[in-house]
Amino acid sequence: NYNGLRRHGRTEEAKQSKLIVGPWPHALSQSPRTGDVDFGAPSMVDLEAMELRWFDYWLKGRENGIVDEPPIRLFIMGVNEWRDEYEWPLARTDWQKWHLHSGGRANTLIGDGALSTDTPGDESPDRDEPPDRFTYDPLYPVPTRGGNTCCSPHIVPWGPYDQRDIEMRGDVLCYTSAPLDADLEVTGPIEVVLYAATDCRDTDWTAKLVDVSPTGYARNLCDGIIRGRCRESFTDPTLLDPGKIYEYGIEVGVTGNVFRRGHRIRLEISSSNFPRFDRNLNTGNSGATDTEPQRANQTVFHSKEYPSHILLPVVPKT
Repeated sequence: NYNGLRRHGRTEEAKQSKLIVGPWPHALSQSPRTGDVDFGAPSMVDLEAMELRWFDYWLKGRENGIVDEPPIRLFIMGVNEWRDEYEWPLARTDWQKWHLHSGGRANTLIGDGALSTDTPGDESPDRDEPPDRFTYDPLYPVPTRGGNTCCSPHIVPWGPYDQRDIEMRGDVLCYTSAPLDADLEVTGPIEVVLYAATDCRDTDWTAKLVDVSPTGYARNLCDGIIRGRCRESFTDPTLLDPGKIYEYGIEVGVTGNVFRRGHRIRLEISSSNFPRFDRNLNTGNSGATDTEPQRANQTVFHSKEYPSHILLPVVPKT
């Protein structure tokens, strides 16, 4: 919405819109704590005072300098600091592909799934990595554990929580980097390119970006989903051919986070995140006519031909 107003606003006033992104739930800056994490007193800001300056300028004509300030103000997690910016995504972003790897057993956080900037086949050019497999049962979906939910935290808690109990499920693939040698800032939109197949006519694919501390605590940052039938169009969906490998682009949301030295980057891949997203019953029917859900046998590829990866917006140190 911000970019739409700045670039395509029909008035000069609209093109001077501003954006503030803080580590808050829907309640907005009422506590330094969201979910499991206390982001510190500086995370709290007086939003009403900011709004008052804005209205004073536009409605009362008071020259208070607010339109001369940087248009974007971001809270960067990990270091828990505010920063001013001028565009979104950041112009200095280094877009890095981090590839999925495994020996075919990436199920759960104790599997062999790995995440690195090495492309598949770098170490063994003559041998492809075997795909990973899991079964998605709509009657036993992966439960939502925090995240960007709204608006009933007593039903589905919002914000960051430890994901390790979720990551011990066999229907959750975990791809984890080696411990980082230095801080790595990831700020911007996150996208996963996934090459996958199913034995059903429709199914879902989910992705979640996680910050893993040296203690093992796995903090969710953002997540997303793509419905198989909507892989090419949301307005003209087409069902899948069972067994065929498709390329899926999963928008995983946005984040602003510094993965600290010694932390690891983890990507979860599954087919459900319920009730944040409704379950796909895998039948290919509309929800109103589904009566008997089907199990979906899922295959995720990460080879030279099908290089599944996550695109990370890495912000270089200045």
